[in-house]
Amino acid sequence: MSVTFRQAGAGDVPALNAALARLSADIGDTHRASDEDLRRAGFGAHPAFRAVLAETAEGLVGVALYSPAMSTSKGLVVTYVADLWISPDLRGQRLGPRLLAAVARDAAETWGARALKLNVYHASPDARRFYDRLGFVAATQHTEMFLDEARTADLATHGEKA
Repeated sequence: MSVTFRQAGAGDVPALNAALARLSADIGDTHRASDEDLRRAGFGAHPAFRAVLAETAEGLVGVALYSPAMSTSKGLVVTYVADLWISPDLRGQRLGPRLLAAVARDAAETWGARALKLNVYHASPDARRFYDRLGFVAATQHTEMFLDEARTADLATHGEKA
C-alpha cells in the first residue's frame, strides 16, 4: 500500500479535525476543537501549528499536528508534537516513524528545529512502547504544568494582583 505525506492546508481542516477526534476517542479524551478552531489557529495570519497528513488512495490514514518551542536551556528550537494519530488498520506498519520523520524534516526546514518532544498518556502503554523504541526518553527534570482557560483569562486580566 502506497502512503504519501503532505502538509495540511485550510481545505483539509474537516478531515484533519475528524482524524484528531478519532485520536481523542482512541485515548478516551474529550475532543473540543471545532473545524473553525483549527482553521483559525493553523491557517490564519499567525499559524500556531502545522500538520502533516498521511494518505492512501482510500483516504487519510495518519496525522501529526505540531508547533515550535524555543528551549533556551538546550539552545535550540524543539518541535512539540501535540497530536499523532495512525489509522488502527495501519498501526504496526512503520507509518508512525515515517510520519514523525516528515514532521522532523518540515520543522527543520520551517523553524530550524533540531529536536522533538511530546506527551504520552499514562493510559496508553502501547504508545509509550512505540516512543521508547524510537529513542524518546521520559523527562525527569521537570513536570508539565497546565493553567486552564478560565485561570489564564483571570491571569491575563488581573495578573498584577496574582
